[in-house]
Formats: sequence, C-alpha cells, structure tokens
Amino acid sequence: MTSQASPAMPEPHAPDIVVRSVVEVPVSIRRRLVTGGALILVGLVCVLLLGIGSRSGYDASFQLAPDDARVKVPNLTLPARLTAVLLGLVVVGLGAFQIARGFRKRAMTWVLSATGLFFMVAFLCWSATGGSKGSTLDLLGLMQQSIFLAIPLILGALAGVLCERAGVINVAIEGQMLSGAWAGALVGTLVHNNGFGVAAAVIAGGLMGLLLAVFAIRYVVDQVVLGVVLNVLALGLTGFIYDALMQPNQDTMNNPGFFDPIKIPVLGDVPIVGPLLFNTNVIVYLTYVLIVVIDVALFRTRWGLRARAVGEHPMAADTVGINVARTRYRNVVFGGMVAGLAGAFLTIGAVGAFSKNISSGKGFIALAAVIFGRWSPRGAIGAALLFGFADALQTVLSFTQTPVTIPSSFLAMLPYLATLFAVAGLVGRVRAPAADGEPYVKG
Repeated sequence: MTSQASPAMPEPHAPDIVVRSVVEVPVSIRRRLVTGGALILVGLVCVLLLGIGSRSGYDASFQLAPDDARVKVPNLTLPARLTAVLLGLVVVGLGAFQIARGFRKRAMTWVLSATGLFFMVAFLCWSATGGSKGSTLDLLGLMQQSIFLAIPLILGALAGVLCERAGVINVAIEGQMLSGAWAGALVGTLVHNNGFGVAAAVIAGGLMGLLLAVFAIRYVVDQVVLGVVLNVLALGLTGFIYDALMQPNQDTMNNPGFFDPIKIPVLGDVPIVGPLLFNTNVIVYLTYVLIVVIDVALFRTRWGLRARAVGEHPMAADTVGINVARTRYRNVVFGGMVAGLAGAFLTIGAVGAFSKNISSGKGFIALAAVIFGRWSPRGAIGAALLFGFADALQTVLSFTQTPVTIPSSFLAMLPYLATLFAVAGLVGRVRAPAADGEPYVKG
C-alpha cells in the first residue's frame, strides 16, 4: 500500500512591514528669497540702527531681581553696541543660509523664534543706552508686567480654543470679558466679597456664551455677525448701567478693590522665577490651573476627543453616537465662563473698579492669539505672552529715556501692530478645525 505525501504547507512568516518615509517638499526659491531677505533686513537693522546707532562706550545693565529679594541676583551687564552688532550679524548669516540652501520647515520655526529673540535683546540694549551712564533697565519688571498683561489674553484665548475646537467661532470674547468685568465689580462691591465677584463674573461670561450657543447652534445665525452683535450688546448694556448706577454711586456700587498678591512659600523666593510666577494674585493662580486642565482635557481625555471630533467632522461624530449640539453647547458655555474670568481680572484682579469699555479690544487680540497659536492651548498661550510683552514694552519705554525719542502714539500701537503682523504672516498657512463656523443640522 502506497502512501501519498501531503503537500508541504508554507511556513508561517512575519507580515511584511511597509516603511513609509515622509519626504518634505523643498522650499520654493521665491519663498527662500522673501524669508531670507526679511531675515537679512532684520539683521541689518540690528547692526546699523540698534548697534552702531547706540551710544558708544555704554553698557546695557538689566535688573533681574527686586530690591527686597531674599536671594540677591546680580545685574546682567552687556556691552550694548557689540551685543547688538553680533546678534545682527548672526541674523544676517541665517538669512544668507536661507537664500542659499533653505532651512527645513521645523528648523525655520526655531530660526524665526531666535531672530525675534535676538532683535528684542538688541533693541533692549539700544534702549538701555539712552539714559545716563550706569543706569539700569528693570528687565524683571518688564517680564512681570508682560505676564500680568497677558493673563486676560491667555484666558480669552483659552475660551476661543474651547469654542472653535468644537466648531463654533467665538468672536464674542470681547463682550464676554466686558460682561465679566462689569458683573465682578458690581457684585464684589455690593456683597463686599471679591470671591463672589469672581463667581458673578464667571456666570455673566457663561450667560453671554449661552446666548452665543443658542443663536449659533439652534437658530443657525451666522457666527461672525452674531459675535459682533453680542459685543455691541455687552458694550451698550454695561455702559448704560455704568452711567446710570455705578458712576453716580462709585463708593457703593463700583469700589470692589482688588486681590492682593499671595507669595507662595519657598517657590516665591526662587531667583527670577519666584517673583515672576509665584508672587501674584489668586486669579493668576487660577489661570495656571486652567492652562493645565484645558490642555489635558482637550488632548488626553474622551471628552476632548469628542469635542475635537465635533469640530472636525460633526456628521461622522453624530454617526458614532456623539451628541453634536450638546457638545457644542457645553464647550461654548464653558468658554464664555473662562472669558468672564478674564473680565474679572481686569477689574478685581487689576485696577479695582469698572470703567466703560475696560476690555479695550483685548477680546479681539485673544482671538488673534487663537489663530496665531494654531488653535492649540499651548500655542495660544505663547501668542498671548508675545502680545502681552508688546503691551508691557510700550509701557516701559514710555518711562525710559531712549537714544532716539519714540513717539508715544507709536508706542501705544505696539500691541496692535504685533497682533496685526503676527496674524498677517499666517494667512493661508494655518488650518482651522474643518467644521469651524459651520452649523450642523441633524438630518
């Protein structure tokens, strides 16, 4: 009896692994020429105007610690002219390399950041030579003021990110801030408790957010036009109540005071970092917490994944069982509450009283920070700090004697110019969430 051999079975083998390499598109010659030429121009400004244009033989001295600091930090002293010239030459070299070879996209981000830093150091060195020899520029105070002025912008930007990641454009940040500032000052004065004032500001901002949500989500009103209308409503309503009640009764209706700084033990004594971050008021500390909570919630939780899905593709999110309307309502109302806290900072956290149009366009700058930060909490915070620095710089320069007198009107434009140039440089280069501003009506 003969046996038939069974056919040999193929031996199992590991699945093929396909490795895909990402090929970066080379930068066009035209773009290299434009960006490289701009870098060379900035470098030449540093060399010729800020370097050679500074006073010869002067050193730039920068104060890095308050006078009453427990740990003394010596002043930073740099040769003003030499520092500006060297930094300018480095920027010129970066521009020449960009024209000749071109930086990769990721490297270009660092090049632009370094260029901005070098230009600012050169500018501060030039500014420090305007006074008498041996005078000192309070660099720590400038950084403290930058963070202080950036707090409402950071909160406003976080409010914008929360809304737009869920697909609703929040142009009404300005009105939400203004409502929060008014409610915080009024309630804080009436009950003689600024904690209740902060709560009232958050509620007022949330109510403005609810108005935005109802008309944008349920009644499908154009979100940009709606935001402008809500801003006008907040401006008119708070201005009317201020004129009718708060201004004639300043002591009883518009005198909440403000939160005193709270110094955190140990951390507040750390050189440079302590006075910057850990010797401030309670609203700033709340901002630190919100920065972490919102960033983690959006990118590390199921709630954040659903919110981002609604902002990118609401129909697909609805198909898998996500309630699109409810998600958008929640994000918009929460965003309004965060913007209301920004308004509370303008009154209870800063000046201690409400005045008409106290927000002064900060909501729109916060919206620009959202775009500049590419709709991410971290990017928006960085943009808000940049705009806060521009605002603080114009304040410091107005009290600083520079080698060439800078008109006060130009200084007042600095934060708005920084906003304009920052956003204009990103036109066509950043992508909003795909469904941002698009109403969704369930079929």
